[in-house]
Amino acid sequence: MTSNRRQFIHSLAGFTALSVLNQSTTTDSQATKFPISCNSYNWITFYGRENKNWGEDLDACMAEFAKTGIKAYEPGLDTAQQVAELIPVLKKYKLSMPSVYVGSVLHKQDEVENSINRILAIACEAKKMGTKIIVTNPDPIRWGGDELKTDAQLIIQAAAMDRLGAALREIGITLAYHTHSPEFLAGAREFHHIMLNTNPKNVSFCFDVHWVFRGSSDSNVAVFDVLKLYGKRVAELHLRQSSNGIWTETFGDGDIDYPRLVRELKAMKVSPLLVIEQCVEDKTSHTMSGLEAHVKNRIVCEKMFAPLRG
Repeated sequence: MTSNRRQFIHSLAGFTALSVLNQSTTTDSQATKFPISCNSYNWITFYGRENKNWGEDLDACMAEFAKTGIKAYEPGLDTAQQVAELIPVLKKYKLSMPSVYVGSVLHKQDEVENSINRILAIACEAKKMGTKIIVTNPDPIRWGGDELKTDAQLIIQAAAMDRLGAALREIGITLAYHTHSPEFLAGAREFHHIMLNTNPKNVSFCFDVHWVFRGSSDSNVAVFDVLKLYGKRVAELHLRQSSNGIWTETFGDGDIDYPRLVRELKAMKVSPLLVIEQCVEDKTSHTMSGLEAHVKNRIVCEKMFAPLRG
């Protein structure tokens, strides 16, 4: 996933966008007061720079996670079996799992059924832990590349997303669409097509704020344009901060105006699940452990997002 992306194009066909915004998109997940959660990918990056493997010793990893005081976990999953193995460990450390992150391939017709069936199997197992949101980021043509999906592939993907979301809704789970940088190429063509061609009742939005920022050439303007267009569909936020474009070790002040984001979400009466995803990358400073960083992240997020949490 590359950070060099073309500048976000802000103007859209007004009637189409507004017709989506005017639909009622409040979901059960938005109305529920979840604890602040944390994604597994953070820990993969923090462990990686110490030459350790997150998840290799699941019990030890979750024991360290629990020491942060964060009460909920969003794992990245591939199979229902992984959910079954994770559940007893989460229960041991009194951690909840309000959401899970699952990859998918939805732009290739011959792979759609496999992705949908796999995600539904994961969802059925995750329901045992009270999971309410399945997050998916459909694969790009090539991770790290800038190839564009064809119009035909985008049409297939939007239809598959809508069908998956409808099936998940039948079992009481919300599908939340997640993006990285590739979706913002060519005027954010892929991102807007999915959002404008899926039913808001079936497909909500996992607003990974920093990937929107980075995918739009480090633009706060783009972040808040996306919020203005699709804020009512936000079921979940992924929270990451950077300084001068580089991910920081801890969440707080930086490139993205998160206090404004909180104010605008509150004005919209949107209360999404909050998921810390403060990761490290090659140029990130190295001054503390993952445990220390996540204790700080929890404290800052609890204070900053208090207006959205009742």
